[in-house]
Amino acid sequence: MGTTSAVRHDTGSVPDEDHGGGGGRPGRPVRSALVWMPAGMVGVGLVSAVTATGPGPVPVLGAVAAVAVYWLVMRRVARRSTPEIARSGAGREALLGGGIGLGFVLVSALLITAFGGYSFSWAGDGLLPVLWSAVVVQAGAAVTEELLFRGLALQALERLWGSRAALVVTSLFFGVAHLGAPGASAWSGLAIALEAGVLLGAAFLWRRSIWFVVGLHFAWNTTEQLLGIPVSGHAPEGLFTVDVHGSALLTGGGFGLEASIVPVLTGVALAVPMLILAHRKGGIKPRRRAGH
Repeated sequence: MGTTSAVRHDTGSVPDEDHGGGGGRPGRPVRSALVWMPAGMVGVGLVSAVTATGPGPVPVLGAVAAVAVYWLVMRRVARRSTPEIARSGAGREALLGGGIGLGFVLVSALLITAFGGYSFSWAGDGLLPVLWSAVVVQAGAAVTEELLFRGLALQALERLWGSRAALVVTSLFFGVAHLGAPGASAWSGLAIALEAGVLLGAAFLWRRSIWFVVGLHFAWNTTEQLLGIPVSGHAPEGLFTVDVHGSALLTGGGFGLEASIVPVLTGVALAVPMLILAHRKGGIKPRRRAGH
């Protein structure tokens, strides 16, 4: 649903400012953000609620519908172009993000295993059914969550307060949103805010592509599930089963990898260079001054 005439993500360009139809009146983009952000979050959120746990390909169909809702809100309510969901280069961005997400989880799991925290064994379940279920469910979750948090919330708050404040607020919100997961705690919420909220936000500011952060998010969750590691407290069927040993700070305990200190440190280490690259490309916006 993205516009094919949008600028390429690797040029360092930032999305257009809002065009609220007000002839450039002072403060119009700020007021518009307070309208299109909740409108988009309600629309995408409803699609996710109806389709996320549906049978067969329903979560993927829900992701397609969520992109359509996002596009409609941005074009009709926000009155801005949508280069962040452009079809051009989407596959490349998703693969690049997916490679980073895959490496992130594998390195984190390998380090925890090396310190004696994890041991894996083959689950013995059917390969294709487990793969199909993981891909469908995690694709739907990755698309809808990234549209909500990076596409809508981060971009709207960025227009209000600038990129840095938007990154902090959406990261904290992302952690809080996971407090309702099984086995969640204050630590797991903070860990997700740091390792996922900051990393995914930095990734978006760097590439300005929803598909890049979707690829990262999808590969992260799917790899975790297939390894048999709980995904944010949920333990869906995987190709392996994991036995957990030792400190919960190392392993994440029953909540899973996200509550381990290892991915927190790894995620921050990845986010820092992404933010530096975003700054160099002009992707870090300052706070909008009154009257501008």
